[in-house]
Amino acid sequence: MDVVVIGAGMAGLVCADRLRRRGAEVLLLEACHQVGGRTAGAEADGEIVDLGGQFVGPGQDRVYALAAELGVATFPTYASGHNMLETETGRLRRFRGMVPKLGPLTLLDVARAQSRLDRLARTVDTGSPWRSPNAAVLDGQTLQSWIDRTARTRGGRRFIALACQAIWACEPSELSLLHALFYVKAGGSLSALTDVEGGAQQDRLDGGAYGLATKLADRLGTALRLNAPVQRIEHDDSGVVVAVEDATAWRASHVVVAVPPPLAARIAYDPPLPAARDNLLQRLPMGSVTKCIATYPEPFWRRAGLSGSALSLRGPIALTVDSSPQSGRRGVLIGFVNGATARDLAAHSSADRRSILLDAFTRLFGPQAATPVTFVERNWNEQPFARGGYSAVFPPGAWTQLGHALRAPVGRIHWAGTETSSRWYGYIDGAVRSGEAAADAIAAQSGQ
Repeated sequence: MDVVVIGAGMAGLVCADRLRRRGAEVLLLEACHQVGGRTAGAEADGEIVDLGGQFVGPGQDRVYALAAELGVATFPTYASGHNMLETETGRLRRFRGMVPKLGPLTLLDVARAQSRLDRLARTVDTGSPWRSPNAAVLDGQTLQSWIDRTARTRGGRRFIALACQAIWACEPSELSLLHALFYVKAGGSLSALTDVEGGAQQDRLDGGAYGLATKLADRLGTALRLNAPVQRIEHDDSGVVVAVEDATAWRASHVVVAVPPPLAARIAYDPPLPAARDNLLQRLPMGSVTKCIATYPEPFWRRAGLSGSALSLRGPIALTVDSSPQSGRRGVLIGFVNGATARDLAAHSSADRRSILLDAFTRLFGPQAATPVTFVERNWNEQPFARGGYSAVFPPGAWTQLGHALRAPVGRIHWAGTETSSRWYGYIDGAVRSGEAAADAIAAQSGQ
């Protein structure tokens, strides 16, 4: 082979497809039984639902271009009507827009903190975050320590922490402030990350994001092999040898590792990776998230004037969104459980988790939410070939000490995945960009 690509998530699929269309002999190896990676899908009540990433929004030009190329239409996420806020005491409040009615002092506090975070984010160099002004100071603290210093009200601190859990699927105490700022800059602004209309959740893909993955897989045909977990990569100046679990091996000029960092760390490399790259992989855990999906005969909440979007300070579901098909012939609610709450929920039995999650939906949307036609949950931390979501989390010190090794090739070993993108890190668009970049780098080296 000219190139072996490891991982048939969006990054690997785009990389393999791009190289193949340029004439390279490519093999794409996927450990799982299906493609998609963190954009996995499943059928529920006759509808294909996205178990992983599913939203796209303004500025995500590469994923929109890919959808257009593959003939996949986009449509707006349903946002008409009132959103809901559940307070810590269980009170329900309706509101419009993205910021709920938290009281004037809390609202002022949140707005002030958001403005300061956006200003700080604008100073970050997304190509080389470790070279940003005051990088060592920013990377030497957590987002939580910044929140404690910046937010002056208890409600403001609680709401900002909830936003952190929703964006990064981790606790603010687990996240480097520099990484939070890099992430915000990579997406444009904090509101660009959190908003529906005008933000990263503005649109959905007809047939789901998983449909993009399957269309790319169909185009690759026999160049794709499923159920082929890679265990070892041997590499030298002349090329690479990639071996899978059953000891089958392929020789190639280049290899692209397009899997989450914790999985890339489990591959045996001969000779071993440089210390900086190896140490970086050891320090990047994935966020913790469980996504639950409930389907109903109709989107009944719309008749009550609700958008289906809700925030809960009580939990365990922190955020809900209306994910019904564009036709409205079914009602689909999705809920996200993030960070420490997701880890706590995982300790319960399957039956208990279902009861807990449906109780949360019922508190927000009434008794009709208690009896869905189908109910599906996906704990991404339990998935053996993902080990979490939405993306890898940089703890304090990782960017400034080891970040230079994130994207740099190791000889003929190249890296892809949303974690290697300087724009829209953590999003489908970031994965697409990373796959394109890896393919372009190899093509440039090969003169293709």
